[in-house]
Amino acid sequence: MFYGAMVWDPWLIVSQILCLQCSYYVSLGIFMSILVGNRVSQLNLIYLFDYSALTISTVTGWCVLASFILSSLVGAGFLLLIIDRASKCLDFAATLYIVHLFICIVYGGWPSSITWWVVTGTGLALMALFGEWLCIRRDMQDIPITRLRSSV
Repeated sequence: MFYGAMVWDPWLIVSQILCLQCSYYVSLGIFMSILVGNRVSQLNLIYLFDYSALTISTVTGWCVLASFILSSLVGAGFLLLIIDRASKCLDFAATLYIVHLFICIVYGGWPSSITWWVVTGTGLALMALFGEWLCIRRDMQDIPITRLRSSV
């Protein structure tokens, strides 16, 4: 979609990163509102950016965990739509999760929970691998060739 003719276009790369980041957080917010919103009295940014919300000791923590995993799978679809190149999927997925790490550090401090790291690593792997698979699958499709027949 955003792939340009130029090899090095920093504005294109920055716009792709911003679109991917925003799309990821919109999907994460939707999944959080569906899975976590009915379990808590008030849904706030703690569930998105604080590592302590990702826990396996409560049902709400499992719902937060499921939201992150589902969001990474939807993020693979965003990689297909926004990035459109299998060779760039790992780069953009890693960039997304590095930016997410920085936001989490600013919001709640360094993530000291092993669960947060496992979920984040799993989400990165799922997004990158599934995104690459989707892009390769699209690239391997046959190119339709139509014939023009004369009406004589």
